[in-house]
Amino acid sequence: MHIPDGILSVPVWATLNAVAIPGIGLAVRRAKQNLAEGHVPLLGVMGAFVFAAQRMNFPVGFGTSGHLLGGALLAMTMGPGSATIILTAILILQSLLFQDGGLLALGANAMNMAIIGVWAGWLPYRMLSKGPFRTAGIFAGGLLSVLASAAAAIVELRLSGAALSPAIVGGSSLVFLVTGVMEGLITVSVLQAVERLNPGWLRVPRGLPSRSAGLLVMAALLMTIGGVLYISALPDGFQALASRVGVASREHIIWAAPFADYEAPFLAGDWGRKSLAGLAGMAIIYGICLTVGRLLMRQRSA
Repeated sequence: MHIPDGILSVPVWATLNAVAIPGIGLAVRRAKQNLAEGHVPLLGVMGAFVFAAQRMNFPVGFGTSGHLLGGALLAMTMGPGSATIILTAILILQSLLFQDGGLLALGANAMNMAIIGVWAGWLPYRMLSKGPFRTAGIFAGGLLSVLASAAAAIVELRLSGAALSPAIVGGSSLVFLVTGVMEGLITVSVLQAVERLNPGWLRVPRGLPSRSAGLLVMAALLMTIGGVLYISALPDGFQALASRVGVASREHIIWAAPFADYEAPFLAGDWGRKSLAGLAGMAIIYGICLTVGRLLMRQRSA
């Protein structure tokens, strides 16, 4: 779902950069108001978990792959403000360190995944969380977060001059629908697993007990160290769409990322290169999210 540089036209990516900045600023303000002291370490844990999960591309059929976006999961556990901050930090890190998503297109990716995707995932859960359809709300949040992000990306492509026929849009929408269903199922599974260990935690979010936080970290490490062997090499839904409409060739690189393609180039083995790059990313995003959380708490106290 990450848009590289060169795919969108200058007016489109420049406008989205301009719009994303105040949107992220509002998210910071909301997070500062709602963030509890016990949530600060959880910012780092959830950031590391979603970063690791986003690397796990899985086949979704039609010669494409998908991966967890995590916007709904973060919104349901941390609130939409904190979710936007975490995903924005991940997107910045991915573009700078791993060449996943463009620097000029950072505003577009932030709008699609960290703002639109987060709120699309939050609203169904918010509406259904207190009734008998709570699980359905969680699933719907995961599904809609992907569909809303994908719809925004398709509109941006069209505004950038891509020739999107109804057949191409329909085929791509089916791929995104399958990816969204997987996102919903994963979101439900993760939250149910956490709540089995901490009954009622999601209804009244607070600092996650060390045992549950440790399990999330272990899951992230397992995906990073062992899961790299099973990552699908198929293009994701957006990459496949860009290729079908003939704009993939526009991609250009304006920054030589040190761990491009999530690999540490100074190691010999494929597994070692990918694992070390993933571990570095996990550690950095954990530190960034933890630092941001502490700064927000300090500013609120002041």
